[in-house]
Amino acid sequence: MKILQKVTNGILLVIIGILHTQLVVSPDGCGKQFFKFSESYFFKISSGLDQLPAEVGKTDFETFATFWFFYFGILIIPLGLLVHSIEKSKKTLPHSFTISYFIVVLIGCYMIPKSGMTFFMLPQAIYMLVSNYLKARKAGSSH
Repeated sequence: MKILQKVTNGILLVIIGILHTQLVVSPDGCGKQFFKFSESYFFKISSGLDQLPAEVGKTDFETFATFWFFYFGILIIPLGLLVHSIEKSKKTLPHSFTISYFIVVLIGCYMIPKSGMTFFMLPQAIYMLVSNYLKARKAGSSH
């Protein structure tokens, strides 16, 4: 059980980011679209505003979804490292951050209910909110 004591919210965020990135590059995930990105050396992967307003036949939804899934995975890794460094220094995360993160995850769960947002990120967001609250409460009572 000591390994569970070493797992921080930051590590969980890094794992989520790595899983996102891994799914994008895997052949069973978005590998086809990712390979298409690599053909242009990841430069100008879509025609951008030319595909808006979004409509069938005009917008390449697979490319947009793959890009955002990949980009979110990449973005969440440094966020996880930052959260991890704060937690490892025995400090609490800002309450405004944990609440904001929880709200963003709830909105994502509402918008895409049967997704990793619901099955992985919601439990992690609840855990972050509760564990950080308990840590802050404990720190406050020790003073």
